Formats: sequence, C-alpha cells, structure tokens
Amino acid sequence: MSLLCIITFVFLFTGFRERCRSKPEQKKKSKTIMERDDVANTITWFGLTTYNAALIGCMLLNVSTKGSIGAFETMGISYAQSHFGLSAATAGTIVSLNGVVGVFSLLSMGHIGRVLTDVQMIIGGITVCALGIIGFSPLDSLEDGAENAVWKYFVGILMIYGIGYPIGHTAVIGLFSKVVGRRPQGTLQGWFASAGSLARILFPIMSGYIAYYDDISTVFVVLFVNLVISNCFVAMSARTLEALSI
Repeated sequence: MSLLCIITFVFLFTGFRERCRSKPEQKKKSKTIMERDDVANTITWFGLTTYNAALIGCMLLNVSTKGSIGAFETMGISYAQSHFGLSAATAGTIVSLNGVVGVFSLLSMGHIGRVLTDVQMIIGGITVCALGIIGFSPLDSLEDGAENAVWKYFVGILMIYGIGYPIGHTAVIGLFSKVVGRRPQGTLQGWFASAGSLARILFPIMSGYIAYYDDISTVFVVLFVNLVISNCFVAMSARTLEALSI
C-alpha cells in the first residue's frame, strides 16, 4: 500500500505539472435556460424568489422524510415485540432483509428515472412509505388479545424500507441538487444535510412524548399526516419544481 502511494505521488508530480483549469467558453443561453431563470427570479407572495422558496421546500421535504423514518426506526423494534410477538433478533432480521431490497431499489434509480421524473418519484415514494406506516395504526397490541399476522409487519417494513423511503428520499436529494444547478452547492448541501440530521433528532423525541402520553398508534397517524402534507406540497408545486430542475 505504501509503495502504491509513493508511485501515485511520483506520477502526480511528474505528469501533472503546470496544468491549469481551463475556462469554459461563454455560450449564449438557450431558450429553456432563460425560461428557467425567469421562473427562478419570480417573486412569490411571501417575498422570496421562486428559487429560494424551492430550496426551502426541498429542505422541508428532507426534514419530513428523514424525520419520519427516524421516528419509525425508534419505535419499530419495540412495536414488533408488543404487537407481533417477535423477538428483537427476528424483527431486526426482517428490517435487514428489506434494507437489502432498498439497496436494489437505489441501484434501480437510473432505470426508474428514465420512466418517471424526480417529482413523480417523490410523490410515489412518499405515498408508499405513508401507506406502510398508517397500515400499522389500526393494529392492537398482544396485551389487548390481538393476534396480528407476521406478514403484515413484513409488508409494512417492505413498503417503508424497501420501496418508499429509498426511492422517495433519494429523489428529494436529486431534485435539490438539480434545483441548485451550477451554483455553488457546498453551503446549501451542508444546510440540507443539517436539516435532515436535526429532523432525525427532533422527530424521535416528539414520537416518544406522543407514545408516552397517548399511544403508539397516534404516532403512526401523525407521521402519516406529515407525509401526506409533504406530498400535497410536491403536487401543488410540481410544475415549478420541474421547471427549476431542468
């Protein structure tokens, strides 16, 4: 390994001297780009440009999706034990298997992107995730005498971890990057990631309080409503988001 590093340094110092970054030629903006810039610079009714409003909207989508999955991760194993009688090891195995399905969903994003737009993938992914979450809400616990089939837990986890979240959240990341475009992305990507990390802290805390003072089924209802509102925002802003992500 050390020899490989030395060879790499020698190659860099001998083969890449006196090289400078070439400046791209200034090309005339196409009609499509000019239309996108016109949309981006339009002032919204609350005083922000459409571009800034879209960035904030994408960050809120990141908060919504990451927060929801973070809250569900906090409750998922204990819910499997109390409502399905599964051991922590069995529940973890089911989650892991569906996580593998999620990996294949991520690897298929290129193929899915040829058929669906980012906005359509977001709406579809969030919808599947929301349905997977709300599907757990009507189920009673074993203490109340309920006998819940294990396949219901497996299907719900598949919808959340295997299909909904991987596709929906990945599309959110892609849409945000496209909206930013060729502008400097470092700071904005940092804010985007920080918003998601903050959501993974606050949502589980909120869910814990709701489960403590009410019931875990209420947590699922709250997460479902949160995702539905997010989907409504995306659907209402679909044309604008697609115009800015060209």
